[in-house]
Amino acid sequence: MFPIQTLKPIALIAAMALATILQGGKAEAAETETLTVAGGCFWCVEADFEKVPGVLGAVSGYTGGTLDNPTYKQVSRGGTGHYEAVQILFDPDQVSRERLLHLFFRSVDPTDPGGQFCDRGDSYRTAIFVSNKAETALATQVKATAEAELGQTVVTPILEEARFYPAEAYHQDYAKGEKLVLTRFGPKRQNEAYKLYRKSCGRDARVKQLWGDAAPFAGS
Repeated sequence: MFPIQTLKPIALIAAMALATILQGGKAEAAETETLTVAGGCFWCVEADFEKVPGVLGAVSGYTGGTLDNPTYKQVSRGGTGHYEAVQILFDPDQVSRERLLHLFFRSVDPTDPGGQFCDRGDSYRTAIFVSNKAETALATQVKATAEAELGQTVVTPILEEARFYPAEAYHQDYAKGEKLVLTRFGPKRQNEAYKLYRKSCGRDARVKQLWGDAAPFAGS
């Protein structure tokens, strides 16, 4: 049997592929859609967006680079061109792409060109991935709104969608995991280790500093 962490990306990626096919065929029935974003630590982005009503699931992975089938060690070491990213599957009848992009900008530091919070390096930079002109225009519009609201330059690029590689099974739903792992805080369950990491990395503190009450996930 596959472990549940492995089943999750397989099932979601299959659903995402089906959504793409349906969109290409312009099916009349309500369709699921996908949005791929990079916002630093993919554990955090995945955990945040899975709380949003209308989001059916999220998969941590890698995209934007040139290396086929990258591993976490390869991506985090640098040189692959890949971002740590999350592919979000959502029901557009329940939540719009515009709303998700709005939430994304307010859940990261889009003014930081060198990474996110304590995670530094190219793989931890922010980005939005788009597949057509309509998505490009929408992302550009939402980015401009975020920039105006902040009064600072937003450096998050809008990039052409590339192949998405699901991350290793142990990264999926890390924030919910019960497995015992060794951390700098000592042995901890994954869900506890995640909370300690998120706090020590300063993610929520920085997002709250930037966005104030507009920060949707700070403290989650």
